[in-house]
Amino acid sequence: MSLLVAVEEGDFNFLLEKTGATRGNLSVQIGKLKEAGYITVVKGYKDNYPHTRCSITAQGIKAFEKYVAALKDYLGE
Repeated sequence: MSLLVAVEEGDFNFLLEKTGATRGNLSVQIGKLKEAGYITVVKGYKDNYPHTRCSITAQGIKAFEKYVAALKDYLGE
C-alpha cells in the first residue's frame, strides 16, 4: 500500500521488486487488497506477456492514512 501511495500506479514486476515478496504471496496480497476495495487491478498484455497494473483507490488512501495515524498513536507521536 505504501508503495502505491507514493506512485500513481505500479505494475506487478515493480511491486515484486520493491517488496521482495514471492510471486504467489504478492498475488494473494493484491487479491486481498482488491477485494477490500483498496486498490484497482487492471490485467492486460504488454509485448505479448501478461501485464498487471495496480493503483490505490480513494478508499485505500483513507485506510492507509488511518493505519498511519494508528501507528503514530501507538508510538506516542
